[in-house]
Amino acid sequence: MTVQNNTNLPHEIADRFTKPVARFLKIESAAGGLLLVAVLVALFLANSNWASTFLAFWETPVGLNFGSLDFTRSLRHWINDGLMTFFFFVISLELKRELVLGELRKPRQAALPLAAALGGMVVPVAIYLVLIAGQSGTHGWGTVMATDTALAIGCLALFGQRIPTVLRLFLLSLAIFDDVGAILVVAVFYGVPLNWAATGLAILGLGLVAGFARLGVRSVPVYFLIGGAIWLCIDASGIHATIAGVVLGLMTPTQVWVSDTRLRAILGRVLAYPGGEHWSGDTPDRRDLREAGRAVSESLSPVERLELALHPWVGFVVMPVFALANAGVEIELGDFGQKVSIAIIAGLVLGKPLGVLGFSWLAVRSGLAVRHSDLSWPFLTAGAFLAGIGFTMSLFIANLAFSPTTLAAAKLGILTGSAVSAIIGLLALLWMAMLSGPCRKEN
Repeated sequence: MTVQNNTNLPHEIADRFTKPVARFLKIESAAGGLLLVAVLVALFLANSNWASTFLAFWETPVGLNFGSLDFTRSLRHWINDGLMTFFFFVISLELKRELVLGELRKPRQAALPLAAALGGMVVPVAIYLVLIAGQSGTHGWGTVMATDTALAIGCLALFGQRIPTVLRLFLLSLAIFDDVGAILVVAVFYGVPLNWAATGLAILGLGLVAGFARLGVRSVPVYFLIGGAIWLCIDASGIHATIAGVVLGLMTPTQVWVSDTRLRAILGRVLAYPGGEHWSGDTPDRRDLREAGRAVSESLSPVERLELALHPWVGFVVMPVFALANAGVEIELGDFGQKVSIAIIAGLVLGKPLGVLGFSWLAVRSGLAVRHSDLSWPFLTAGAFLAGIGFTMSLFIANLAFSPTTLAAAKLGILTGSAVSAIIGLLALLWMAMLSGPCRKEN
């Protein structure tokens, strides 16, 4: 048998870490553009002659009734609590992969975006609470905490190789920490009194997932069914149901089942068969072919397989649908003057960069974190302003925190603050790119 020489470049160990990140960034960049289009469409429809029909559509009741059990929710609720669970699941998968296999596995490198994310949550909340003190809307402090991953990465994508790759990785890590922190805040502060029976069933379901994984059960449909049951239990418990996505994502294994050596041996056995039409029927060669197909699939870790399968759906379907359902705000100039709008804008535009930069400087100065030589403080400053784009998670929390009388003003504050943050960040990046020229492409 003639074996052809491999015409591709050899693989390096670093490819295992850098290629998944590059793929994640590309999808986030493209998804950011689609998300922006969805926002503009929602704003247009909410301020057009079709506004009442468009806004009423998302309140359409959808669900099932089984006797006394009622699983009917509005369409917006299913999107915000159901579809967004997949968003948090993918975010948690990426966080787990980075913590175990990627750059964040090194404590001092992980410390910088973690400190930045912490500052980007604490300082905006402090500014918001100071400005809103004594006014209605105090409970909405969570709206200024998070960074929209897709829109922030999409802004960076406009500059291509003119900005350092480490800035993308820093902002991606910061946004992931932000989002996980925000959903934990949602679970703790924006739930209702706990139903302990439902909570116990959810914990039992999580234990079942861990037990099945320990026993070697590898069927995705089995875990999907258990995950759905866990989601229903958490939804009934009083904890926000999307926390199920975070927990299940962090529980997903990062180890591969079929090693590279075993995969080569299995594929070699298949390739040893002579050519011809002999891949039908219950024959040894067909069984070997089926085994090879499973081996190829299992040579990727569950984290990688699930992220590959779900990330495009989340980026190109879930997030745009969420934007259509939540970004439709009837714009009234009077809402811009409300304390809620002003506090949110200040939290995103001022609090975010101050918190990100301040805590990053403290972490580096104290020696807890290390800053990459290519991540200059001016570039980090530009990224800190982009961290003020709080769109997705901010709207998500606003729907939970604000009453109908202040929700429109809160959403206007979120949209305005995110837009101003994006403009300042883009202008800063443009200035830096013009000064520094094309950046070296890192391997």
